[in-house]
Amino acid sequence: MATPVLDKVEAESAASPYITVTFRVRRFNPEVSAEATWEDFQLQIDPKERVLDGLHKIKWDIDGTLTFRRSCAHGICGSDAMRINGKNRLACKTLIKDINPEKPITVEPIKGLTVLKDLVVDMEPFFQAYRDVMPFLVTKDTNEPTRERLQSAEDRARFDDTTKCILCAACTSSCPVFWNDGQYFGPAAIVNAHRFIFDSRDEAGEQRLEILNDKDGVWRCRTTFNCTDACPRGIEVTKAIQEVKRALITRRF
Repeated sequence: MATPVLDKVEAESAASPYITVTFRVRRFNPEVSAEATWEDFQLQIDPKERVLDGLHKIKWDIDGTLTFRRSCAHGICGSDAMRINGKNRLACKTLIKDINPEKPITVEPIKGLTVLKDLVVDMEPFFQAYRDVMPFLVTKDTNEPTRERLQSAEDRARFDDTTKCILCAACTSSCPVFWNDGQYFGPAAIVNAHRFIFDSRDEAGEQRLEILNDKDGVWRCRTTFNCTDACPRGIEVTKAIQEVKRALITRRF
């Protein structure tokens, strides 16, 4: 006959939200080996928690050498983009329950950029492409502004979608062209150029178009839609790239 104490323990165990999950993490430490390896970690975790929470449990409770980037943990900073079960995602927005926790959850660095350690990649080529497209407002007015630069709601809506970019590199590192040739500007840089090309207050649209007319610019896009699928902010990346191509042909923006 079961005792009341055991009945209570079993009831509490049955009511527990925690499940056992295997995190299979791609590890790389250049100070130890030139080859990357996979390492499994067993976790007790609530399936409503995020992949980022699982990585925190590993780093804080199991292996403090695990290296990854994260900052705001709320899908705004974009620093924790990684490949989770083979797809580019933000670890802070990916719930355990949404990626089949009954199988090992694979976590590895995004592709196309040099891996520095574990899940951390060298973002400098990505940010250089971003800087190259002049991601800032350019006007001919050299004087200090004395009033707001007014814009209609319709003009603002023209580039609203591409203002959502958080520079996580999920789109660029999902692009097969970028994987094969890191010289390609990549979707994120083009998205940020689009944001200013179609801004009615900006006066450097032609200059940006010429930058993107380069052999490593928009014409390298093969319209595979990987970038749109990967974007955690839901930006229509492929559409933005096509609009930049059209502007190059028509010179209307």
